[in-house]
Amino acid sequence: MSRILVVGAGATGGYFGAHLVRSHRDVTFLVRPARAAILRTQGLRLSTPQGETVVAPQLVTEEAVNGVYDIVLLSVKADALHAALEDLAPAIGETSVIVPFLNGIDHIEVIEKRFPGHLLGGVVKVVAQLTADGTVKVSAPTASMEIGELTGEISERARRTAEALDVDGYEFSLSGNIRTAMWHKWVFISTVSAICCLATGTIGDVASVPGGIEFATAVLAETSAVSEAAGHPLTAAGYEALRSTVTQANSPFAPSLYRDMIDNRPTEVENVLASLSSVASSLGIPAPLIDLATVHLRLHNHRTASLAR
Repeated sequence: MSRILVVGAGATGGYFGAHLVRSHRDVTFLVRPARAAILRTQGLRLSTPQGETVVAPQLVTEEAVNGVYDIVLLSVKADALHAALEDLAPAIGETSVIVPFLNGIDHIEVIEKRFPGHLLGGVVKVVAQLTADGTVKVSAPTASMEIGELTGEISERARRTAEALDVDGYEFSLSGNIRTAMWHKWVFISTVSAICCLATGTIGDVASVPGGIEFATAVLAETSAVSEAAGHPLTAAGYEALRSTVTQANSPFAPSLYRDMIDNRPTEVENVLASLSSVASSLGIPAPLIDLATVHLRLHNHRTASLAR
């Protein structure tokens, strides 16, 4: 049986890791001491539309990583990436694979440079957040995981990894085009982040006021144009599905960048919006709304950092 190390037990790592544990996979969570204390006391708790779940996870902290793992699932925020890579280094053996679930694509180069030859691409979709009491609260009834070789090859190691990660509790697929899947996730998260953070409301709040739907559609036009210019165009059906999502007047959805912003926490502006703005500029694609959202959240991060001093 493959040994699986889940780096981080927040909303994403906690959700998918818990389902792996429930399916009797050999799973250990690499977490900070404070999170470890909570998990040892109350277990890993999931609150989903289907009900409540508690699992008793195997835990390890950075100073006690116990040997080599076959699969490392990396589910930290961008600002914790470099520290996480150092913490997990003892877990990487000759045939270990790392599957990151970070937003954007900047992390690919960073991980490949630190651990060349060990990287698969990964995309997860789950509407979840970590509550104040340490519970992973899930708002949507479905979730998904997609992995694949960045070259597009369906390799033997990708098949082995897929076999270990394909469990009940979420949809799973092994992709022959994971880079495009990562780009399309980036289009989604950057679109909803720009909409909600600039307009300071949920998707439904924005869509319910005059001009809101037009604003949301304009943001989507920018992000999808950048993706197309980069060689990863949305399909017509994919574009329409995303347009429908960002123009729903009754939608309570808001992305993590927006939740962080309204809670006065630092946001992942650099790897989500700033990076997309940079790609747009390099490709000659005008993206004024993405540029504005980048400045807006950079200013927020600056203020947040100033208050923390």
